[in-house]
Order: sequence, then structure tokens, then C-alpha cells
Amino acid sequence: MNDLGQDLELRLVRYFTVVAAHQHFGRAAADLHVAQPALSRQIQRLERYLGARLLDRVPRGARLTQAGQRFLPRAQALLQAARQAELAVREQAETDRIAIGYVEDLVITAAVRELRRRYPDAEVTTRYLSCRDLGALSDKRVDALIARAPLPLTADDVFTTPLYEEPRMLVVPRGHPLADRPSVTAEELAGEEAAPCPFETPDWTSYRILGADVPPIESYEDKIELVASGRAIAVLPVGDRRSSLRPNLVTVPIEGAPSNQVVLVSRKDDPNPMIRNLRLVAKAVLTAPAA
Repeated sequence: MNDLGQDLELRLVRYFTVVAAHQHFGRAAADLHVAQPALSRQIQRLERYLGARLLDRVPRGARLTQAGQRFLPRAQALLQAARQAELAVREQAETDRIAIGYVEDLVITAAVRELRRRYPDAEVTTRYLSCRDLGALSDKRVDALIARAPLPLTADDVFTTPLYEEPRMLVVPRGHPLADRPSVTAEELAGEEAAPCPFETPDWTSYRILGADVPPIESYEDKIELVASGRAIAVLPVGDRRSSLRPNLVTVPIEGAPSNQVVLVSRKDDPNPMIRNLRLVAKAVLTAPAA
């Protein structure tokens, strides 16, 4: 008679297969890291549940009964199926997760919201990255990066997806000779020394230093303070709205400057399917802000 009201325990099935493999209770107990008397009791529980004797003790160990011989391949298949089910769930849990890095003044809310709407069971997190976070993608702190190109990343190591382009603007303090102009040309801004952040485009998205005695500056806030004090001018994408929070700064459109490109970057050969999902969503919902 089997144990009424009890389901077949996979642990007992595993114990049985190990004893069957060793054909010896002592060696099986050592393999399973359990006491031999406890192992014997668990095998007896399994036999009571099945209503049949599975193993006979013999002088040199244990031998499968006819019922045990019939049960063994089914027991092995049952354990294999359980393992496959576990791996499938773990793999799904690992791949339904993505950390999205973003930099500068980029707003990725629309893409994150849409990604969560389409994949409600996925874990979607975001991480703001500063100029000092250059290794966030390579060291896997983030799975994907949305930033302005070009980036100081090796092309052979990453997959880059263009999202949109945006024009550039000049940022100067009020009272600057260019502050009241309806626009300026790229030629008028050429020649000044640049002091870009590593996550900024080194050719145009930069701070043009007007004096030669300016020390190296890394933070955006210190650079924008430099502009406000009249010691530098800034050339930024029109999507970077942080300078508009300063009432003493003015923005002026730039004619003839190359557009700035916003891209999505991921590690090459990353099997995470959420990266492809993000790529499709970002291309669909992220657009250049109005100038």
C-alpha cells in the first residue's frame, strides 16, 4: 500500500537511482552525503509509496528486483525531465532581465515604459552613467547603453544601432557677443580648444575653451559654470536641456554643424533576447526632440 495523500518525491527517486547505480547502500550513502540507515529508510518509503519492493539486499550490496528494473529507466527519465524544467525556468528568468544604461541629458522613459508594457514579466532596470562610467557595458553593469556617438568603445566588441539624429546648439552666457544672434555658423566656432567628456562627441559636442589657463574639468556642472562665467562656450545637442535650467545662459542654433547621432550599443554576441526587444522598441518610440 502506498503512502496515501502523498505525492511522489523526486528526492526519493534520486536516492533510488544512486543506489541502483552503485548497487550498494553504503557507497550510495557516501555519494549522497547521508547516513546509511537514513538512506535505507527513504528507500523503504519509496517502496511503500509504489507498493513494490525495488531493491534486495545481497551479501555484497544491493540488487534490483524485477519491479526495480522496470522502474529505473522511468525514474531516470523523470529526474531528467525535472532537471530540464528547472533549467528552462532558470534560463527564462535570467534572460527576461535587462539593465539599460543612459548618459548625458538623454530621456529614455518612452522606451522603458513601452518595453515594460510589452514584456510585463521582464525585469527592466535603468542606470544613469556619468563620464567616469566608461566600463559599464564591458564589465556587464549594464546590458545596453543609449548614448550619443561616437563612443570610446571598440567596434569589434559592440553592436551599434542608430536611433535618431539631432542638430547642435551653442550655449553662451547672457551678454555674450553671440547671445542675440538668430543663429551662428560652424565656421565661426572653429579653432577653439575642446574639453569634452568621454561620453560626449569629441569633434563637436564639447566645450570650447576661450582661455589657456583653464584646468582640466570632468563634471558637466563645472563645465556649465565655466560657460556661465564667460570663460568658455558650449556646443551641445539640442536635446540636452540642462543648460536651459540656468537663467543666465542662452542657446543659439548652429548652421552647418554636423548632426549628433544617438545610438543604442550592446555587447556583440550577447544572447539576451531582451536586448533585441529593446532595440526594436527604442527605434520605434525614441525620436529627436524639437529644436
